[in-house]
Amino acid sequence: MNSQHETDRRRRGLLGRLHHAARNPGRIYPYLRRTARDTMLRLRHRDHVSYYRAVMADDAARSPHKAVGSASEERWLALGQMQFDYLVEHGLTPSDRMLEIGCGNLRAGWRFIEYLEPGHYYGVDISPDILVHAQRTLSERGLQDRMPYLTMVADLTFEFLPSEHFTVAHAHSVFSHCPLDVLRECLTHIHRVLVPGGFFDFTFNRTSGAEYQVLREDYYFRTETLLSLAEELGFHAEFREDWEERPHRQSKIRVVKPKPEES
Repeated sequence: MNSQHETDRRRRGLLGRLHHAARNPGRIYPYLRRTARDTMLRLRHRDHVSYYRAVMADDAARSPHKAVGSASEERWLALGQMQFDYLVEHGLTPSDRMLEIGCGNLRAGWRFIEYLEPGHYYGVDISPDILVHAQRTLSERGLQDRMPYLTMVADLTFEFLPSEHFTVAHAHSVFSHCPLDVLRECLTHIHRVLVPGGFFDFTFNRTSGAEYQVLREDYYFRTETLLSLAEELGFHAEFREDWEERPHRQSKIRVVKPKPEES
């Protein structure tokens, strides 16, 4: 596994963080701001989805691109292209019915919408604020006639979606912001909405050491933890080694819902 995706474990301890801050003084204020925001939002929101919805509202008000993890328009386009290219190279076809979890402002979504048959893209997000920007992206790209669905969700149970409907599901930089119980909930219900043989690709922050979180916004997991969870919930799961070659800090796992004869 490529070391560029591994967490620098030295940063986790107090001394490590102080050392990192001394070498990167420009990051001190943003970190202090995030810490203050985290303290305030913890008092207002007890469940994680509500908490992170508030984080997205604050981030989207400042910059919709940065809210989905892109520092610039150029980076936003590059990351969207990278996600799109990978899925097309690894099984996505125009006839697939795709569910994108955490579709954001359609960083990759507008490319999927353009590629898939009309009405075959369903994007969901917990943030109504970022979905407003998704609508703008859709309009700016002239993709209204592709008839995509864009929906806000209260959680990751997808209870309003039909069983065994989607052939492909995708979540980029979503599980990197979720605790394990939310990941379990999402995977459980993804299993329900996927057709047998359908697959779900998701990225995550990978660590080889102890699992941990930063300010309830960033979560780091061992690969084996997520592979075991997916297998427990009835998927075939695989760490995607070839994704490690891409210029991205997160790693990727693909889970496949077995066909009846494969169960």
